[in-house]
Amino acid sequence: MTVEIIAIIAIAAYCLSAGLWVFRQNSGLSSVFPQAFALLALFAHALSHAVFWRMNQGPDVHFFAALSWTALAMAVITAALTARRPLSALGILVYPIAALSLLAYWRWGNHVPNTHDWRLKLHASFALLAYASLSIASLIAMLYWLQDRALRRRHLLGWMGALPPLVQTEQLLFKTLGTSWLLLTLTLVTGLVFVQDMLAQHLWHKTVLTALSWLTLLILLIGRMRWGWRGTRAVHWTLAAMALLALAFFGSKFVLEMVLR
Repeated sequence: MTVEIIAIIAIAAYCLSAGLWVFRQNSGLSSVFPQAFALLALFAHALSHAVFWRMNQGPDVHFFAALSWTALAMAVITAALTARRPLSALGILVYPIAALSLLAYWRWGNHVPNTHDWRLKLHASFALLAYASLSIASLIAMLYWLQDRALRRRHLLGWMGALPPLVQTEQLLFKTLGTSWLLLTLTLVTGLVFVQDMLAQHLWHKTVLTALSWLTLLILLIGRMRWGWRGTRAVHWTLAAMALLALAFFGSKFVLEMVLR
């Protein structure tokens, strides 16, 4: 089986899973079906990277590869969350993103791998997981804001059935933010320990922006514990942290690899 067929299977399964989650809102369809297609998509997505890895004799971490890896991590988190909670709205958003990311990697990625040692690969892994976790937190924050707004205006629309109760959505948001902060902490620590001249060359702006994102999350989590921050304030701080991390990672990566190469 060629890598193209594996990628097509993953993309199709992602789309089917998202479509079935949408269809399930207006029918009595069991959640088993969209979850099954999601698991198939995750397996095929990971397998496609493994095949590319073997073909290139090493992992590719260029722009589109990193984007696809991050989307895969987001999809794994989404599958875990939707398996335990009524959170199909997240699958409807994330799975098409994962499909498009894999399509972009299949079309424009697959570069010669970087020859980094295990320490830098560990640092990069923490960075990708932190970005994926904070991306999920940002999507949950936006869904939380829409849900809170609809409840305040008494607009009880059908899409709200794709979300858990507001209190549970809020709790899930801050649990995900806490995980994101921990992963960002590990990213910064491994960067300081393993990356030489972290403030030099093309790395200084990544370091500063990542540290600012870490600080933004820390302030938000302290504000939650000390003063009970929630609602719009929590959403704004979450999106600010996400914007900083996006600029730190994919913003600089896009400029260096796609614009200035």
